[in-house]
Amino acid sequence: MSRSEGKAQRLRQLEELLLAFPEGLRKAEIARRLGVHRSTAGRYIEELSRRIPIWEDDDGRLGLNRDDYLNHVRLTIHESMALHLAARLMATRTDKHNPHAASALRKLGDALEKFAPLVSRHLVISADVMDGQAQRHDPVYLDVLETLTRAWSEQRKVRVWHQHGQTGQVHDYVLSPHFIEPYAVGQTAHVIGWREPPNAVRTLKIERIRRIAKLDEPYEIPEDFDPREQLKDAWGIWYTDEEPVEVVLRFHPRVAGRVQETQWHGSQELEPQPDGHLIWRAKIAEPTEMLPWIRGWGADVEVLAPAELRETLMGEAKAMAEQYGWFVSSTPGDQPISTLDDFFGG
Repeated sequence: MSRSEGKAQRLRQLEELLLAFPEGLRKAEIARRLGVHRSTAGRYIEELSRRIPIWEDDDGRLGLNRDDYLNHVRLTIHESMALHLAARLMATRTDKHNPHAASALRKLGDALEKFAPLVSRHLVISADVMDGQAQRHDPVYLDVLETLTRAWSEQRKVRVWHQHGQTGQVHDYVLSPHFIEPYAVGQTAHVIGWREPPNAVRTLKIERIRRIAKLDEPYEIPEDFDPREQLKDAWGIWYTDEEPVEVVLRFHPRVAGRVQETQWHGSQELEPQPDGHLIWRAKIAEPTEMLPWIRGWGADVEVLAPAELRETLMGEAKAMAEQYGWFVSSTPGDQPISTLDDFFGG
């Protein structure tokens, strides 16, 4: 191995070493791990710092500035298209300004400018959408998301001040982030992690975190934690330790085909009926979370089970009818409107 090749290898080892220790290392420890003299390690650090961002604190620890460190990724045109589709979904399903997402899209667009100019152009357009005036500029949300990202990547706990959705009270917790999950229905994002108190896994809506501070205390994510398993029964983000509830819906023939085109839930089962209706079944952790989706089908869907979900929709249909001046009878002697089809003439 030539001298230049050996030096290049040492620089790669140094970069990998700093990546492996987000809390940083002292120069003497770096020299020991590289097997070189401390002065040689110092020269390597100085040269590497001209290529990548390196910080040094008052205690003499050195580390990578992960906010500015660039990862090199090579993508095929099909992989780039997959990112484009994900970005478009993000651009149309979030109302928060995210300069990091916009910057990532522009970089991807620049990389594809000569190879696939049309795809490149639309990636830049998607970036412009994310940077547009229509997006809500929320510096608190962005700071919380950035801090959670750093803490999750470094496996450092955070202290969060979270506002309760119903009472409006703000409580502070120590949180060990395990996973961050977007939620398209509410155009929100959630962090799943170990919360102290109550010393259990909990989900917090990121938009309700009013303040956050990264702590020096490390944590370990349990090996058996799997977000796929955690959310497999969830309709979106709600999960429970209880057994999932079977939800049975009856769709009108005019939308049955549309329903069958999409895998709405991993457990769903479809039962086409002779009259053209479609019975849809799935086991859901918290059926209440399905309400916005069910409402969106209007009179084209009827809840058959569970009874609590059916009664909720019946009550909403009655309230809606009364709001628009329709009389809905609930006395045994009359013929009440019993399904949404009856109400809307389906």
